[in-house]
Amino acid sequence: MSLVQGLDGDFYGTTYWGGAYGYGTIFKIARSGELTTLYNFCAQSNCPDGAGPVAGLVLGTDGNFYGTTLYGGAHDSGTVFKIAPGGTLTTLYAFCAQAKCSDGAYFEAGLVQATSGNFYGTTAGGGTSGYGTVFKITPSGTLTTLHSFCAQTNCTDGAYPHAELVQATDGNFYGTTYSGGSSGNCNAPPGCGTVFRITPLGRLSTLNSFDGTDGSYLPGGLIQATDGKLYGTTYSGGTSGNCNAPPGCGTAFRVTVGLGPFVEALPYSGKVGATIDFLGEGLAATTGVSFNGTAASFTVKSETYLTATVPSGAATGYVTVATPGGLLKSNKKFRVTQ
Repeated sequence: MSLVQGLDGDFYGTTYWGGAYGYGTIFKIARSGELTTLYNFCAQSNCPDGAGPVAGLVLGTDGNFYGTTLYGGAHDSGTVFKIAPGGTLTTLYAFCAQAKCSDGAYFEAGLVQATSGNFYGTTAGGGTSGYGTVFKITPSGTLTTLHSFCAQTNCTDGAYPHAELVQATDGNFYGTTYSGGSSGNCNAPPGCGTVFRITPLGRLSTLNSFDGTDGSYLPGGLIQATDGKLYGTTYSGGTSGNCNAPPGCGTAFRVTVGLGPFVEALPYSGKVGATIDFLGEGLAATTGVSFNGTAASFTVKSETYLTATVPSGAATGYVTVATPGGLLKSNKKFRVTQ
């Protein structure tokens, strides 16, 4: 599970097992290596606070961290939680609260916070057909199920999403399903998996149904690279005959959805005077960098990498980089911290 850096500069993460009760923890680790356990799951009888956080945390715009548990909660089907940097945990939603778990059940993925401030995610089970869901949840815990997979005959819309979503620069969300899709080449479960797009309001489109030759079974999610395209991997499939169970050794793939290049900040927060790294395309001839309209000093390192200093007077907002090929905008708002 990956770590996330907090506004204090320390790193935060989860463990699936262990802790005081054996059901996982949330921890903070300083850059010096000092570890602090912030929370031990299953602190109460029957684990109403959740158990088994199998995914990492996401830093919310409010400075708190948000995450999921695989099981536990009021219905033992997983939870969404919020935890303050000091360790106070709030359970926002316990899944399987609706009849036949139509609201979803069991998490194998984390959350993504959208530009709207709401969080989006997937459940690996539950939904109206039992094959998983895509949902939206507000920071206060109001949940909306946007799509239940296997809504189409033979699960051509996909089944069992195991990975987190990514919000691309067009504002839509992109993700994968482990199986399902229109191909009949994979039999257990049916379909070789899909790549899908879903709007913030829940309109889902299948972008690719894998057929085995281009890969099969997708336990992982997607990333949007600075060229605007989406990239991912499959567990098996492909043209190699060296792996037999399941056939194929897996593939790496690219999905083009017509989105243009952008710049990515590393990290997406910092104080005035901090040096921030930026990745992008065509940066060698950069003529200017600004933080939400405030010009910044910068140093070009290569065609795909530059650094910039957070300028005095900068406010939280998007970063833009001026190049001969056009103006590149960051894919997320940069947060100016105190």
